[in-house]
This record gives sequence, structure tokens and C-alpha cells, in this order.
Amino acid sequence: MIHPIERKSYELLSERFDFSRYDRAQEAVIKRVIHATADFELAASFTFSNHGVQRGVEAVKAQCPVVCDVEMVRAGITKYPTTCLLGETKESPTGIPTRSYTAMISAAKLYPTDGIFVIGCAPTALQALIELANAEWFRPALVIGLPVGFVGASESKSLLARSDLPHVTNVGNKGGSPAASAAFNAIVRMAEEIDDGAI
Repeated sequence: MIHPIERKSYELLSERFDFSRYDRAQEAVIKRVIHATADFELAASFTFSNHGVQRGVEAVKAQCPVVCDVEMVRAGITKYPTTCLLGETKESPTGIPTRSYTAMISAAKLYPTDGIFVIGCAPTALQALIELANAEWFRPALVIGLPVGFVGASESKSLLARSDLPHVTNVGNKGGSPAASAAFNAIVRMAEEIDDGAI
């Protein structure tokens, strides 16, 4: 059930943002992100692979694993179990590859098929998944790629958008943990509504 304050927020943002070019599932994701960030510019930059959101909903309904790049993303997801391997990953002596990259490679090997990967901080974590895009053994259900920053964020998201990985991402430097967790939370809500017969 949507809280009255959240429902009112959705009504207000619907007056300020044109959702006509998105399907219903994509619209639900973007609305949740705007609600979490109050950033219409970020929302306008979203791109989706064909049926990407639907695949995420199906994966949640099937209770597939979810991997986050950082604990901040995990903290924003409260209604679904998640994993983050960053804390147990050692830093290389040179800092290259980054801990985020190494942790995401480990996560991909741990969950090679049907996992959902939610990235809201580290561009190198997203880069790791993109490098595995052509590996026959790696078949994720969905990659939510919304890292934020001025070094590598925009570039990694552009690569994701051009890849064959099922994805939710955006164009540019904006993103972040609140946006990434909000996008996934929208998918969880859609899965719950299907179970409840609401959609």
C-alpha cells in the first residue's frame, strides 16, 4: 500500500514530468527514483533495455539473488535480501583493479545466472559486469547501473546501454545509491502487486 504522502508526491511529479514515452513498468521505476531524489533531470536521462524491468520483476518473484556494489545501496533496500561483497574484498597493492571491480567479479561468479546487480556508486563495479557481457556463463536477470561521479560513471553507463545485458541505466554523471535502490524498490513493489493481484 502506498502511503498518502507518497501518493500525493506521485500526483505532483506526474504534473511536472511527461511519462508518455515510457511503458507502465518503466514509468513506475522513474517515479520511484524521482520520489527518492527529487531530480527531474536525472529521471529524464533514463534508458532501458527491452523488457529489462519485466525481467527484474520476474526475477524478484522467483526470489533470485540481488547483489549491491556498496552498503549504501543495500541500506536503501529494506524489503528484499541483498548481498554486498565489498567488505570482504581485499584491496590490491596498486589499487588497480579497484575493490569494487574485484568484488563484482566475485559476485558474478557466485551468481552467474538470473541475479540482479544493483550499482549506485562505483563505475568500476559496472565496468566489471560489462566486461563479462559476452561470457557465455554470465547471464544476469537485470543490471541496474546508476553509478554517480565524474570519472568513469558516464562512460560505464554508455557501455551498459550498448551492451546485450538487460539493464536499467541513465545517461550522464548523475545517479547514486538512492537512485539505484529506488529503482530496485520499484521492481519489488511491482512484484508484490502482481502477487496481490493489483496489476
